[in-house]
Amino acid sequence: MLQCTAVTLLPPDAVLRLLATGAGDLADPEPYVLCELGEHDAPHDGPHTEHAAFLRPGRTPDSPAEWFFWTGGGAERLHRTDRAPWCPALLRRLGTDVVRRCAFFDRHTAPHSWDVDDPLGDLIAERLVPDDSPEGGPYP
Repeated sequence: MLQCTAVTLLPPDAVLRLLATGAGDLADPEPYVLCELGEHDAPHDGPHTEHAAFLRPGRTPDSPAEWFFWTGGGAERLHRTDRAPWCPALLRRLGTDVVRRCAFFDRHTAPHSWDVDDPLGDLIAERLVPDDSPEGGPYP
C-alpha cells in the first residue's frame, strides 16, 4: 500500500512547544509534515480520519513519541500534538530471524509501517547509499 499523501503546515504553537521542550534536533523544524500512514483518507471518508506525522522520539526507545495529528484541511483543519506509545506489532521473518517493529503509534489506522511503500523516501534513500556499501545502490 502506498503512503498517504496528505501534507499540512505545522502551526506556530506546535513548533514553539517542540522548541520549548528542548528538542535539540529540531532547532530548525520543517514547517510542513507529511502523513506517514498508509493511504487511508479517500474523499468519500470525509475529514474524520486522522493523519499522523512523527515529530520526535521519547526519552528512551520504548517511551511514547511525540506525534502531530490532523483532520480536514484549510479553515476546517483540526490538529493536536500528543505523546503516543509505539504500536506493539512485530514482524518476524522466520527464514532470517529478523524482527521488525511497527514504526507507528499504538492503535493506528491503516496497515503497519512495513506494509506502507514510500516511493519518494525509497528513491532518496537509494541515492544516499554508495554502491560499495552492503545495501548497494547508486551514489550521486
